[in-house]
Amino acid sequence: MKKIFLVLCLILFGTVSFAEEEISNYEQVYRDLEPANFSYIHDIDPGEMYDVQNNMWSPYPLFRLMSPLYFKGVTVEPGYYLLTPREHKGNWYILFKEAGKVRYIIPVYDKKIVPMNFYKENLPKVKMTPTQSIHVKLLDFMGKHVKSSQRKPAPNTFLEVTDLDNNYISIVVYWGNYKYYMILRTILLY
Repeated sequence: MKKIFLVLCLILFGTVSFAEEEISNYEQVYRDLEPANFSYIHDIDPGEMYDVQNNMWSPYPLFRLMSPLYFKGVTVEPGYYLLTPREHKGNWYILFKEAGKVRYIIPVYDKKIVPMNFYKENLPKVKMTPTQSIHVKLLDFMGKHVKSSQRKPAPNTFLEVTDLDNNYISIVVYWGNYKYYMILRTILLY
């Protein structure tokens, strides 16, 4: 019993110290990140077709921005954006897409695996009427037994935005099995 308690304490304190380490060096992480030096032809994300071909709607999280954010010469204007993680030459980036076009490309400084049961604990449960419940059960039954109507479920998504000191902001995009970390500024410094 003591061994289990000791292991749990080590995991807990190791996680807390790592989280404090991330928050304490965010200014250096911001300075070390390089802006994207590439763009897409006609501002179209080539991987989007493969992500949405089996879904009825976009599988990307929607982000509503009320004031501009800045990242080393890039100004993300207020608006509604679909946040899409993409890899380019070994580095990860978040694409801010508006009306199907890539508007901004922001680098990701860290990528981690989402903890088990995270989505079950943090996403709200849908409350359905009896008619809606019967409809969903009928669709699930059809999906299991009729090959042409089978669809892959859309990946779970979640957004976490944290306001940091010195006008920095941290955005964590949870998409499927991974979470992607970004750091931006809330004011423009020359």
